[in-house]
Amino acid sequence: MNEVLTVLLGSLRDGYVQVSAFVAVTVLAFGLVQYWTGGAVISAIEDNERLQVAFGGLLGLTPGCGGAIVVMPLYVRGTVSFGTVVATLGATAGDSAFVILALAPEAALYSYAIAFAASVATGYLVDSYGLGVSRIDAAVAQLSPAATPDGGTVVNGGVGPNPAHDYGGPAPTHAHESGPDRESRILTPLSHLAHVVWWIAAAAGLVLGSLYLFRGGPEIPLTTGLGFDGLFTIVGITGAVLSLYLYLIGRHYVGEGEIARARDSFLSVYDTLTHAAMETSFVTVWVLVAFLVYEYVVLFSGVNVATLAATAGVLAPIGGAAVGLIPGCGPQILLASVYAEGGLPFSALTANAIAQDGDALFPLLAVDAKAAIVATIYNFLPAVVVGVALHLLWGPVFGMAEFGFGVL
Repeated sequence: MNEVLTVLLGSLRDGYVQVSAFVAVTVLAFGLVQYWTGGAVISAIEDNERLQVAFGGLLGLTPGCGGAIVVMPLYVRGTVSFGTVVATLGATAGDSAFVILALAPEAALYSYAIAFAASVATGYLVDSYGLGVSRIDAAVAQLSPAATPDGGTVVNGGVGPNPAHDYGGPAPTHAHESGPDRESRILTPLSHLAHVVWWIAAAAGLVLGSLYLFRGGPEIPLTTGLGFDGLFTIVGITGAVLSLYLYLIGRHYVGEGEIARARDSFLSVYDTLTHAAMETSFVTVWVLVAFLVYEYVVLFSGVNVATLAATAGVLAPIGGAAVGLIPGCGPQILLASVYAEGGLPFSALTANAIAQDGDALFPLLAVDAKAAIVATIYNFLPAVVVGVALHLLWGPVFGMAEFGFGVL
C-alpha cells in the first residue's frame, strides 16, 4: 500500500509540473492568438487554396488538438480539400505532444518534423493524384453510408480531391460535448476561485518545471516544505487536484461545459484564460491516467516494457502506428509516456505521431464517418512506411540511439 500511494502522489505531482504547466502556456498562447486576431488564422486558410495543405499541417503540428479541430468544420463546409484533412490529421500529435515536448524535447523536434513532412507530402499527393481515394471511399461506403446524422447527403461523391459538401443540418459536434452550463450559489463562485488558484499553481509549476529541466531532470523526493523539493511536491499535487476538480465539476459552472473543442474567438482575456484552464485540465486527466496505468502495470507485473519493445524489432513501429488508429488522446499519451521512460524505440514514437489523430477526428466522425475512416487509412500508410524506414536506417545509417533518444 505504501508503494501504491507513493506512485499515486508521484504521478499527480510529476504529471502536473512536468507536463500540465507547459500545456497551459501552449494552449493559452494559441487562444490569445485567436482572441487578438479575431479568427484571422482561419480566414488565411480559406483564402489560400494552394497553401491549404501546408497550413493544415502547421495547425496540426501545434501541440494539442485545438489547431486540428479548427480544420475539420472547414472541410465539412467544403472550403478546404480532403488532402488538407489528411495533412492536418497526420501532422497532429494531439495531447501526447505535450508529454514528449516536456520530457524528450529533442525527440519531439525530430519526430514531429518528420511527421509534418510526411503528412503534408501525402496531403498534396492526395489532392493532386487521388492515390486511389475513390476506390477506398467506395469500399468504406459499403460499411458506412454517406449520410449525415441530420439526414442530409454528401455531394461530389463524399471524399476525394477538393470535395464539396452540402450539409443542411447543424454544425459539427464533439464527442466530449456536454450539456448547458449550470448555476449554483456555492459551486459557481467556488469554481471561479479554483480557476484562479489553478492559474497561480500553473505559473508556479512552470517556474519549478523549468528549473527541474535546467537541473537535468533529477529524482525529486516526495516531501513538503519551502525548499525546491517541497514546493515541487506541494504545487504539483495541488495543481493536479484542482485540475481534477475543474474537469469533473468546475467546468460546468464557469462557462466551459464543452471541452476538447476549438473556438474561433473569445470574448475577453478572462474567457481565454478559462478556456485554456479547462482544456489543460482535460489533458491533465489523461496524462495522470496514462502515468498511473504505466506505473502500476510495471509495479504489479514486473514487466520490463523496454525489453519487450527491443525484442519486437520491426513490429514496434507497426504497433505504434496501430495504436495511432485509436481515436482520442488517452492511448497516445500512454505510448508517449512509455517512450519517455525508455520503453519504446524512436521509430514507434514517430509512426504513432503520424498515424494518430487525437481528438481532432471526433468532429469529422460526427458528421462524415466515411471521410474520417478514409483519412485515417491514409494516415496509417505513411506512418508504417516511415516507421519501418526509421527502424532500419535510424541506428545503422544515422548512428542515433533508438531507445531513450532525446529523453532528458
